[in-house]
Amino acid sequence: MNQQQQQQQQSGVKIENPKTQHPETPQMNDRDYINDMLATEKYMTSSYSTVLNEASHESLYSDIQGIFNESQQCQRDLFNLMFEKGWYSFEACDQQKLNQSYQQFQGYSNQFPY
Repeated sequence: MNQQQQQQQQSGVKIENPKTQHPETPQMNDRDYINDMLATEKYMTSSYSTVLNEASHESLYSDIQGIFNESQQCQRDLFNLMFEKGWYSFEACDQQKLNQSYQQFQGYSNQFPY
């Protein structure tokens, strides 16, 4: 087991990269702009998803689906960029917590009609 896997198994460990420095001023900086674009792309993909659920015209559906896929890829690219620059991090979860969540939601599957 490598060091990253060992760290990820410990509870409360942050998964992050070293932060790229940015000016701490009232003006927007690169981090602020990218964060704003990421939030916008998340909103757009959510909205496109709603439109896809509602579209009845096949050609329109196909066009929106293509735009949705591009927007989703843009969102992922922005997330990766922020993570690489150390501007986006998250907590590692230990295996026990994952197993507990899995067991909890596995019980819900019995309630599905299919």
